[in-house]
Amino acid sequence: MSDEQAKPRPTPKANKFVDTEAFWQGTRDGELLLQYCPDTQRFQHYPRPISLYTGKRNLEWRKVAGTGTVYACTIVRVPGSGLEGRLPLSVVTVELDEGVRILGNVLNLEPDQVAIGQRVKLAWDAVNDETAYPAFNVVEA
Repeated sequence: MSDEQAKPRPTPKANKFVDTEAFWQGTRDGELLLQYCPDTQRFQHYPRPISLYTGKRNLEWRKVAGTGTVYACTIVRVPGSGLEGRLPLSVVTVELDEGVRILGNVLNLEPDQVAIGQRVKLAWDAVNDETAYPAFNVVEA
């Protein structure tokens, strides 16, 4: 499959159960916003309609630094996918300094150089001119 025939990368869609517009607006503004429970002073991710800690709906969206540590990593290879220019791809679970885990790609290292315990900082993986997903750059190899 040629690059012209490759399926486009999906863009985010509205969620009918949880209002995620603040998260996606943050990505458009180059900011990582996560839900925050003011009663317990704790972040949560992925977005939910209620606090994991209190069961209440009094959540806020707050900007976070986007720094953390690689908690888990894997290498994605999909031969014949038409994505050869993007693969192999390093996908990581990052334990953010705010105490939540988030998935993302590592953009600045070859996949076999990414390891558990490395420090990372927020980067952005552009899908198109309007949409970017949170991603990471390793800052401590």
